[in-house]
Amino acid sequence: MKGVLLVNKTKGKTSRDMVNELNHIFGMKKIGHTGTLDPIATGVLVVCLGKYTKLVDLLSAMKKEYIAEIKLGIKTDTLDITGQILETQEVPKLTEKAIEEVLNSFKGHQKQTVPLYSAKKINGKKLYEYAREHKSVALPENEIKIYDINLISFNDDIIRFKTTVSKGTYIRSLIESICRKLGTVGTMSSLVRTKQGRFTINDSYTITDIQNGNYQILSVKDLFDYPVYNLNDEEYNKVKNGNKISINSQSESVILTKDNQEIAIYVLDNDLYRPKIMLM
Repeated sequence: MKGVLLVNKTKGKTSRDMVNELNHIFGMKKIGHTGTLDPIATGVLVVCLGKYTKLVDLLSAMKKEYIAEIKLGIKTDTLDITGQILETQEVPKLTEKAIEEVLNSFKGHQKQTVPLYSAKKINGKKLYEYAREHKSVALPENEIKIYDINLISFNDDIIRFKTTVSKGTYIRSLIESICRKLGTVGTMSSLVRTKQGRFTINDSYTITDIQNGNYQILSVKDLFDYPVYNLNDEEYNKVKNGNKISINSQSESVILTKDNQEIAIYVLDNDLYRPKIMLM
């Protein structure tokens, strides 16, 4: 089996937990997800099966859309509601206009500090392992981009907003920065990934759906708007050996097929096309 499966992640489970369940359902080990979701989070988890795990990096780079909720007035060690409370503050009087101005100030490119309770590895060790061992470690920074961010609602001590972000963005860290600008503390109380690339939560399947056979596996043709080029026998033999080929196309990327089977993604390199990802 090979392809991409859109999973609606269960709250309380890690992304790795979801992959483990799929390993059991499909009876295969070669499965990988394309962007970690915190245990508290739900929503779109794009999963690659079999040889499509070669697409993980390409799919991970897609924009991601979230709906997040902030509970104002408390700060936790994990930056979400599941953590231990480190600090409480009285929530200042805020207006929707003031909140919108703060949210808008985060649009664009910026550096973001990776949260201590995360799976980011430093010297081969995950940051949350340092945290659990009470060991200090310098937190790395990611170059990120906030494409869009909008207030959904504000009631008492709860802010809900929607945002579209680049790979490597931690919504928990964004929330911490938002609260700082609002002159208070806060923590993430819920998070839903509503979209990754073109894939929406409405296109995704629960584990129960998948167990009952109610799901669809996507092919590379469903993933990218690249033109499809069907190889002849001579071209196929060249592609099998990873050679460049000549194609009458101006597209930056093409999907190569043979007998309706996806063979590779090739990219334009001067006048020839070279291999980017082999799917054989």
